[in-house]
Amino acid sequence: MGDQLSARDWLDQGLKTLAKSGFTALKAEPLAKAMGVSRGSFYWHFADISAFHAAILKHWREIAAEAIIAGVEASAGDENPLAVLLRRVFGERLMLESAVRTWASVDPAARAAVQAIDRRRLSYVEGLMTQSGLSADVARARAQILYWAFLGFALADQKLPKARQQAVLDEMLRIAAAR
Repeated sequence: MGDQLSARDWLDQGLKTLAKSGFTALKAEPLAKAMGVSRGSFYWHFADISAFHAAILKHWREIAAEAIIAGVEASAGDENPLAVLLRRVFGERLMLESAVRTWASVDPAARAAVQAIDRRRLSYVEGLMTQSGLSADVARARAQILYWAFLGFALADQKLPKARQQAVLDEMLRIAAAR
């Protein structure tokens, strides 16, 4: 790869490493070795490992919330955006979600990042539900239920077969839209 790496290259590698090996693997030397560069490249972009960790958490928020929301908004068209969102997030492997939440169990900065993303995601889903005509109270409760379902899915060791997963998604959408 050479020493011409951007901060984004380091962050992308960091997220891959976090998903695969956990937060304890987010260190300059092993990351540099995996990328075939010197640690100097790391320190060109980040003052220290704490700055890298903060940037990793910010980058995670961008890809795990903001990019998904933007993608849903851009692709929904005439389709129910909640259906687009649920298909997207329940169709992915969520090893990174689990890894960040494990990190949050021992690190206050990671915990704050998880809490912020939880609020952002819940607010977005609640907004989609109120836009569909549900009262604020009902939208808030159903958004929470859907989010808990998402977290259970993200943290589950075994995934459902595709057909069963689709049946669950269909039922979640039915529940979310019920009047």
